[in-house]
Order: sequence, then structure tokens, then C-alpha cells
Amino acid sequence: MPQSDVFGKAYHEATKHSYLSVQLDPNYLDASTQPSAFKFYPKFYRRVKLNLDNPIHSFIWLTSAVTFEKVYNNVSYKLRVNPSAGALYPTEVYVQIRGMPEIVDGIYHLEVENNCLTLIYELIDDGLESYVIPTKCITGFIFLISSVYYRSSWKYKQRSLRYCLLDSGHHLGAVAASAYLHNRDIQLVFDFDKLTLNTDLGFENKEFITGCAISGEIHEKQIRKLRLKVPFVCGTDYFEANQFIEDSYKSTSVQPSHQQQLQQPCFDFKQDKFYQTVWSRRSIRRFRKEFISQEHYLYVLQLLEQPIPTESGEEIETYSVIHRVEGMKSGLYRGANLVKAGDFSEHTGYLCVNQALAKDCAVVLFFVSEYTSYQTAMQIAGFLGQRIYLGSNYVGIQCSGIGAFYDDETQEFLETHKDVLYATAIGT
Repeated sequence: MPQSDVFGKAYHEATKHSYLSVQLDPNYLDASTQPSAFKFYPKFYRRVKLNLDNPIHSFIWLTSAVTFEKVYNNVSYKLRVNPSAGALYPTEVYVQIRGMPEIVDGIYHLEVENNCLTLIYELIDDGLESYVIPTKCITGFIFLISSVYYRSSWKYKQRSLRYCLLDSGHHLGAVAASAYLHNRDIQLVFDFDKLTLNTDLGFENKEFITGCAISGEIHEKQIRKLRLKVPFVCGTDYFEANQFIEDSYKSTSVQPSHQQQLQQPCFDFKQDKFYQTVWSRRSIRRFRKEFISQEHYLYVLQLLEQPIPTESGEEIETYSVIHRVEGMKSGLYRGANLVKAGDFSEHTGYLCVNQALAKDCAVVLFFVSEYTSYQTAMQIAGFLGQRIYLGSNYVGIQCSGIGAFYDDETQEFLETHKDVLYATAIGT
């Protein structure tokens, strides 16, 4: 059994929900105080407008594209290819581009709202490789996912530690989906010098790097660290520090992940249909208490068995609470094995903080882990959540991520000693 991440366990414990904690702190908010959801560098920075007829531009754009805009209570919400807890979108994307035609070698911020790349650092003999994969040079792309954590902690307080990491995993999943559509392999990297990189990117305490994805040719070459510190730009219009989140991030950043052999997943999605799935993916807000086919359920479950393309991973175990699947007994399953039979829809709804989503759907899937790295485990849970979203939508059923549940009671119901990281509901 691997050595557990002591810091991660402690911080996971500190962010738990219980029936009593939710009742005592219902967390009412003034929506007018929500911090801004987009980051912009000053107007004098050089920008590259993304041309979707250019495959390089299209690859980058589809990792973070705004796909739908809705207005609720006179507030505009811009929904993206990646879901986010509360549609707060704490994640930002930076991409290092090296050796690509007609693009200056540099580190760029992806300006999501305006579909452009902002050049924030021009490379010479330096780059991100020195932090992420020392002694190597990447001709291609290094994507960094960061978290502007106050966008989430404004609403979710300490539990936003989880949501920032889950959102990072979802965003890495969006990068993987774009890579698939552009016939590119990617490698996820979780174990690297995040703290030094945060300093050199000028993030202060207001933003931090969570994960990385590499796509390109890897060469044996020493690249030095950034020769200059990148000027700081805050990702929100105002900021309130949360010492718990900052301390927990720093402590869990130094915990190494379980090491494994790099394997690429193998999917058989039809390109056009999958593109439309990525573009039209939504989080369902209400299920109709209808059955789904066993074929569709097993299809989604099999997607979770495909490898995660990383050398630094964590073992994630899947439990399913089946309410309505044709030809299958209702009950709790560990993987494909029935643990206990019964109609647990009312109880599952209760466990997920009395959300009708978890009661009315066809299946709730829970991810659990006994991790060595908390940050890696949570991001992989989000990455798998993105697979469920895209896989379920691809076959015509709906999905919603559920990050809020009564932790200890859910763990007891699942009959596991492992930490419960995330839940997703699927159905129609």
C-alpha cells in the first residue's frame, strides 16, 4: 500500500461537508460582488487573433472556447468547453509555443473571452521545460493550467480547494479532447516545481499553477529557467486572500505522485460527431427519472478504463449507484460488481446535499482514492469527469458533475476507507 499524502488527507478532512455543517453555514451570497471571471493583460501586449482555419490556432482555441452565453437575473454567463463548479471558472490557460510556423517562440496567455493569444514572455534559450521536464526541450506546446482561486473561494470558501483542482482536471480533459480532434498525443504532467514556477510567472499569492499538458516532439536538450520574471496581472478585479487555501496548495504541491508507465488512450469517436459533442457539452440541471440503456451505461464505464496519458498518476476507483439502467439491478456497484442491491435513489439524493440531480438521474458515479498526491488525485478525478461528460453526451445522454456531498456518510455508504473525491450523475 502506498504511503498516503498526509497533508492532502488533512486538507481533504478540513474541507468536508456534513449535514450539520451545511445547515450551520448555508453561505448566502450577494451576486453583485462576484469577482471577474476573465483575465486580461494590458492592451499594449502583443496579441495573436486565433484563426480557426489554422490547425494550430484551432487546437489552442478549442481547449478553452466559449460555446454558449446565457443571461440569468440580468447577469451574462459565458459557458465554455470545460464545466466549472458554479460556472465560476477559476482556471486560466498559458501555453508555451516553440518551433511553430508564423508564431513567435514564447509563453502566451489564452485570452478566452476575445479568442486570442497574448504574448507575455518571448523565449531565447529559456523556457518552461526547465521547470516541467528538466533536460528536455519541447518543439510544440506546453499548456499550463492555473487557478485564480478567489473566483471560487468567493462562493465556496475552503471547499473551493477541491473545486479548483477538479476544474483543473476538467480543463486538462478539454485539452485532451482538442488534441484528439487535431490528431495530437498529449502527456499530462503533475509532478514539477510549481512553487518556483509560480514565483517566476509573477503570480504572487493570487494565482497558482495546478497541472500541465505537453504536446509535441521531445528532444534531449538543456533549457534554462526563465531569465526574467513575468510582470504580474491579477485575474480578478478585486481579491480576498484565503490562508487555508494558500497553505494547503503549497503543502500538497511537494507531494510526489505514484509513478507509472506512460500509455496513450485509444478512442474510436467519429471526428465530426465528437467535435459537436465538445462544442455542445452542457451540465444538465434536471433529470426526468427515465431509464438509460445498459449499452450506454457500459460505454461510459469503459471509457473510464482507458489509460490516463501521464507518468505521474493516482489510482482512482469507481463506484456506481444505479437507479435506472435497463437490464441491471438497482444498487451499489464497485466497478462492474454489485455490492448491495436496492433502490438507493432517495438516499443518494440526500448524500449529495439533497440535490434532486443525484436522486432523479439514472446513475451516480463516485470516484474514490487512497492517493499519494492529493493534487494529482483530484485533478485526475476531474479529468475522468470530463470523459464522462463527453462520453455520455456523445451517446445522447446527459451529465452533471457533483462536488458537494456529505463526505463521511458517503464514504460509509460506499463501504470504503478511501477518500471520496468527486461524483457525476448521468441520465436523461
